[in-house]
Amino acid sequence: MPYLGIIYLVILVIALIDIINTDDALVRGMPKLAWVALVVIFPLLGALIWLAFGRPSADERPRNHHAGAASEFPEYDRPGRYIPTDADADREFLQQLRDRAEQQRQTAREQRKRDDTAGEDT
Repeated sequence: MPYLGIIYLVILVIALIDIINTDDALVRGMPKLAWVALVVIFPLLGALIWLAFGRPSADERPRNHHAGAASEFPEYDRPGRYIPTDADADREFLQQLRDRAEQQRQTAREQRKRDDTAGEDT
């Protein structure tokens, strides 16, 4: 019986991690915050109810459209991302995003460098 508390804690943590990592749009029955409250208040019962009624089923979860293949732009791969019909246009768009992000990083580095040298002069 001394391990009952540890078992409850493990079930609570696993259920909470699963709820938090589940996309808001896929949660069934109640909002995520209500599921979290239910699992915190009733750890064992709440986790079982979450598994039975709140958690999305396997066919509701989004599938990775790359199916294990390495993407040319991994920083933009995420569950639920729009799957383009024109792969070339998507590749061009993602390259533009990458170029713009790099340009913004370079501008920020230059601005920091100017701020640092201005701070040393005063």
